[in-house]
Amino acid sequence: MSKKVLVAPLNWGLGHATRCIPIINALIDEGFEPVIASDGAALALLKKEFPYLTKEEIPSYNIEYSKKASNFKIKMLLNSPKIAHAITAEKKATKRIIESDDFYGIISDNRMGVRHKSLPSVFITHQLTVLSGKTTSISTKIHNKYIKKFDVCWVPDMADDPSLSGELGHPKHSNIPVTYLGPLSRFNYQNLPKKYDIMVLLSGPEPQRTMLEEKLFQEFERSDKKIVFVRGIIEEDQKTYIKNNITIHNYLTGLALENTINSSNIIISRSGYTTVMDLAKLKKKAFFIPTPGQFEQEYLAERLTNNKLVPSCKQNEFTLKKLYDLNAYKGLSSFSTDIDYRELFHFFQSK
Repeated sequence: MSKKVLVAPLNWGLGHATRCIPIINALIDEGFEPVIASDGAALALLKKEFPYLTKEEIPSYNIEYSKKASNFKIKMLLNSPKIAHAITAEKKATKRIIESDDFYGIISDNRMGVRHKSLPSVFITHQLTVLSGKTTSISTKIHNKYIKKFDVCWVPDMADDPSLSGELGHPKHSNIPVTYLGPLSRFNYQNLPKKYDIMVLLSGPEPQRTMLEEKLFQEFERSDKKIVFVRGIIEEDQKTYIKNNITIHNYLTGLALENTINSSNIIISRSGYTTVMDLAKLKKKAFFIPTPGQFEQEYLAERLTNNKLVPSCKQNEFTLKKLYDLNAYKGLSSFSTDIDYRELFHFFQSK
């Protein structure tokens, strides 16, 4: 009899989906049958990574970003009714899925409605503190209220310093049952010959993804460097074309993406937490441009810049000259952590 586990990452950029990839692989290795549940680009990506696994489409949060950073909090407030509706719809979808077959557990990456009282339910997040400026205490309290409804919270970071998430994953006071996994990455470091001077790695909600893409294209069309763009647009077919000095992919998955990062000297990307984990695993020099108004990414970028690891700047301030002082920064370091997945998944054997 198969031991099914529902794995449900949030569709908010691609980071939640990609950091579930090593967990899905580990579940398979330990004799479980992952069933993937998500929507949009996150679901499309995991369909390409795991074409042989069962997929379920569940309701979308329909997160939309504002064009101006100053409007970010207002936009998120306006999104709140949609999110609340999606959480309610998620609960119904989860009940339908698990009642259709024999499940051993649920792993939800930031999907607050994907849980069930009859099954061991895990919530994955690196945000036990949800930064939102002056309303941080309120947003953290609301988020933690949902997390407490799960049996346990897995945080993909080290339990102690040096950590990648800082205060995000290490609040001063918390009564949530937490297991620190160590950083998660689907990639492996390889010392490959360098094919590209610069790699631009894009993802994230619109319209900010497109706004950054257009700005970087304008900058790099004037450069004599060899550059590769991975646009983070998940389409039916993988497409590649070349424009002057720039190689452009709509998306890359698996080994192709790993090899492209390993064979690039510098990575320019958002400072999303999954990206930080991936680039640390691959020991990369990077430059971060946080999504305007997204407090978490701004915090991570500022923290890494202050620690002289990775330079960063605001989106509207980026120019090619910003890359000149990269050598003054150490770059991200590889972490060594062996997750005991057998022990971790023993939680699901309590059924």
